[in-house]
Amino acid sequence: MRFFQPLLAGATLSGRLLACLGAVIGIALTILVCGGLPPLGPDLPIIVAPLGASAVLVFAVPASPLAQPWSVVGGNVLSTLVGVAMFHAIPSLPLAAGCAVGGAILVMSLARCLHPPGGAAALTAVIGSQGIHAAGFSFAFAPVAINSIALVALGMFFHRATGRSYPHEPGVTPPAPAAVIRPEDVEAALADMHESFDIAREDLDMLLAHAERHARART
Repeated sequence: MRFFQPLLAGATLSGRLLACLGAVIGIALTILVCGGLPPLGPDLPIIVAPLGASAVLVFAVPASPLAQPWSVVGGNVLSTLVGVAMFHAIPSLPLAAGCAVGGAILVMSLARCLHPPGGAAALTAVIGSQGIHAAGFSFAFAPVAINSIALVALGMFFHRATGRSYPHEPGVTPPAPAAVIRPEDVEAALADMHESFDIAREDLDMLLAHAERHARART
């Protein structure tokens, strides 16, 4: 049935099952590792909920720019710092929550570590428990940074053990034939569409080069 066809280009059932296994191992071991550390403080979680979303990216779409190690660690930590700052600076909870997420997007974009779960991390810092509020900026480092680093390290080990590239390294682009599509054409097309796509520009260039090679071989 068409409904059950893969949503992502290149996705296979075996790949999705492997992602499920990676998420199981990654989250379980992150909890075990972080649970073995000294107590972080009263009413602080061993693992933060946004890490579940981080695991989806790390294990299901490891080639995504949003899932790379700096995006995971930097995005979660910087966003949490923004959330703590907004909680202390803005008395209105709804406004603080909105500014936390908006500010997190800005900071992550400037630091080149855009990571969607970072928005949840920023929000957690605003609407979290009294223990989270009492921890202040240290919450960004324990448990958020510790969780993120542990997950990334486990992701690296898992993907290398299963033959994947993580951190993602784009393959070598094959020599382009006498192409009709040039980089400036791609830039113009992207500008026309006004969309952001979950694919690195290097991978997009490589995909187009392979497509042109197959088209020329067919003709």
